[in-house]
Amino acid sequence: VQLVESGGGSVQAGGSLTLSCTTPGYNVTRSYVGWFRQVPGKEREAVVTISEDATAKFADFAKGRFTVSKDNAKNILYLQMGSLKPEDTATYYCVAGYGWPYSGQGTQVTVSS
Repeated sequence: VQLVESGGGSVQAGGSLTLSCTTPGYNVTRSYVGWFRQVPGKEREAVVTISEDATAKFADFAKGRFTVSKDNAKNILYLQMGSLKPEDTATYYCVAGYGWPYSGQGTQVTVSS
């Protein structure tokens, strides 16, 4: 399973970014998918996870600032991030599958103050 993230970059605090995850060969419409992030030296943490029934569960730090969506026709998963903070700086990973066995290479998000 190939997951490819894009859309990361550098932004000032308060700005927005939208991450994309293309998933050739994996159907995001009826699958466990999500976004995690990781800072060097720390464990990877969930940003948002979506179960097969399409229930999205956001981490507390993401609630009210981040949204997630899918383009079912193109099989793309998005993460829209707003009101970004320096502490959101991390590598963001698209994940898929029950227990998250599949992950992309990540895309770097850097938020400057």
